[in-house]
Amino acid sequence: MQDTVRGSDAAPPTSEDAGRLAEFEARIANGESIEPKDWMPERYRKQLVRMMSQHAHSEIVGMLPEGNWITRAPSLRRKMILLAKVQDEAGHGLYIYCGTETLGVSRDELVDQLLTGKAKYSSIFNYPTLSYADVGVIGWLVDGAAIVNQTVLAKASYGPYARAMVRICKEENFHKRQGYELVAHLANGTPAQRAMVQDAVNRWWWPSLMMFGPHDKDSPNSDDLLRWRVKRFTNDELRQRFVNLTVPQARAVGLTLPDPDLRYDEETKNWEFGPIDWSEFWAVVRGDGPCNRERLAARNKAHAEGAWVREAAAAYAAKHSRQEMAAD
Repeated sequence: MQDTVRGSDAAPPTSEDAGRLAEFEARIANGESIEPKDWMPERYRKQLVRMMSQHAHSEIVGMLPEGNWITRAPSLRRKMILLAKVQDEAGHGLYIYCGTETLGVSRDELVDQLLTGKAKYSSIFNYPTLSYADVGVIGWLVDGAAIVNQTVLAKASYGPYARAMVRICKEENFHKRQGYELVAHLANGTPAQRAMVQDAVNRWWWPSLMMFGPHDKDSPNSDDLLRWRVKRFTNDELRQRFVNLTVPQARAVGLTLPDPDLRYDEETKNWEFGPIDWSEFWAVVRGDGPCNRERLAARNKAHAEGAWVREAAAAYAAKHSRQEMAAD
């Protein structure tokens, strides 16, 4: 793939570059999918690597907050549901890592970036799960926010990413239903259970809104992603859709969202919400959230303890390859 990035150290664009770029953008405008062997601008490839790797990292790190409750879930049924969900998240990370590899970056490189702290993942996973009610609220709010974003990604211009999203969205919908069912159960339970789930909502509501990223005017990557149809809607548009979907769900189970400014606008048909504390968001992104260090330490520990599995798999693959060569 030729580099079409503009910059002080970039080579001057050639007529071939310009022609290829025009053809590429015409394909995007026509709604065609871009496949791994197709020509693409280097900026497009880099934006995809950044976005897809962050998404894959988020699925893997996202196993940690809820995985913490598998052994402490209150019944065998709840344990099985939670275990299945955490396994799904591992699979989602695998799908997206595979998709990212089609862009010419190795899995080892991506994992190393995560383990060394060079790579980013969703800020939401740097918050602690303080009670079992958090499991339900994460399924309802966090996975609900993910569905709003990922349903659109199933129509992304890059084929491998879009196709991965089709299966992921189906499983995320199950996760949201499971979470909301648990939230409704607790909301209609004892006073202590109701207080527990309301406390969880109070803690997860604002971080869930931050999941969509900064306001559009503060998002340096949105213009490229929208122009090349990796994204179809802006951060603020997706955030508003999530709020509009979630407010009626909260009311249906008698829970209060922790926003005194929340009100329905008859003219726009939107639920207007209060200002987001972006200083908290950027602090977490910089690594100063409640659990940033804990999450990275857990991933590094798991990676080190799993070295023998990777070595055994590599040895088996090498042995199998030698046997095939000998047979030929």
